[in-house]
Amino acid sequence: MPITAPSVRRPALLATLVAAALPAAAVAAPAADAAPSPPKSGLRTALQRDADGLLRYGTPGVLVGVQRGTRTLKVRSGHGDLRTRRAVPWNAKFRIGSMTKPFVATVVLQLVGEGRLSLDDRVERWLPGLVRGHGNDGNAVTVRQLLQHTSGLPEYTALIPWISTRKGFEAHRFDTVTAREAVALAMQEKPTFAPGTSWSYSNTNYALAGLIVEAVTGRPWQDEVRDRIVTPLRLRGTTLPGTDPDIPAPHAVGYERFPGRGATAEDPRYGRQIDATRQNVSWGGAAGEIISTVDDGNRFLRALVGGRLLAPAQLAEMQRTVPTNAAFRKNWPGSRYGLGLMRVPTSCGPSWSHGGDIMGFMTRNGVTPDGRRSVVVTMNTDSPKRRAGVAAPKHDITRRVIDRALCG
Repeated sequence: MPITAPSVRRPALLATLVAAALPAAAVAAPAADAAPSPPKSGLRTALQRDADGLLRYGTPGVLVGVQRGTRTLKVRSGHGDLRTRRAVPWNAKFRIGSMTKPFVATVVLQLVGEGRLSLDDRVERWLPGLVRGHGNDGNAVTVRQLLQHTSGLPEYTALIPWISTRKGFEAHRFDTVTAREAVALAMQEKPTFAPGTSWSYSNTNYALAGLIVEAVTGRPWQDEVRDRIVTPLRLRGTTLPGTDPDIPAPHAVGYERFPGRGATAEDPRYGRQIDATRQNVSWGGAAGEIISTVDDGNRFLRALVGGRLLAPAQLAEMQRTVPTNAAFRKNWPGSRYGLGLMRVPTSCGPSWSHGGDIMGFMTRNGVTPDGRRSVVVTMNTDSPKRRAGVAAPKHDITRRVIDRALCG
């Protein structure tokens, strides 16, 4: 969910990155798990080196998918399964965590374009009585502020008691947490700031956005995402699992580490990794539930930024940004946040992005403003522990590979 420290972190869902030309010899990715075989190129060799370099920071495996026009270039490194030593499948499905947010924001903006709600509507209008208590007030928070993380609403994931310990996760990984239950947890805390006065990433905003979609349409937000985005774009590897704990095959094993009491990710007590692949991610919901692939992720980003999903007025609203906070900018210097999209500088200009972290998987991505070039990176952990002697990264560990993919 929120963007985290640049080294390694606790489970939650999340955000991301960035532009470049692929060689004309790159070929479309195969449907089966056969190795793509474009001729050797400087870009492919450099991307492979960057993917290999991510292993130093503790991810078991990595898959990078780059798209330009109809051409696809993929590289992978490490292992998708540490027991069998198999690589991450070329067409692996994985939990995309907070990359779910731009899907949900797109549906909200489509409804705005249809005149069915307004970005200036108060949350109270659609969800009466839900945002209330300890200074939280649904009459003071707008739909725009939810999508832009300027609502000041508290973070519910920090209040799910079992989410950050191995014992708790293993005991409750198949429990269902509804969106209304998640919001109720958040209402136990005071607001972070008065609505509209600052910026702070909170998954509570998107739990509410999903509920507003349901209030406006009379249908679950998953159905609206499926009918408005997944089916029209033919995202055949993308699913909305709800309470289903399984990831459709093929997929890598998702590994997770949980710190001991008082320990940080850099501490020797940072626990041994466990298989966290199967879990009920209803607790993530509209903030981070979706499963997808690098191919589908690239197709979605290119369609979104390229204007295929939103009318110009709504796309302009999505791309109207505000500065993020200092913690966020540590990972992504110069980052600004729109409505479910993050604007991030690269060495060849701005990019649009929104990655995600969830137990077992880390997703990062980027697309150029013209929608012609994009990249999706997936790693099968969101709690990497860097190798001994490897210096802590200054920023997010994927910045180099994303910049290379987009800026070549």
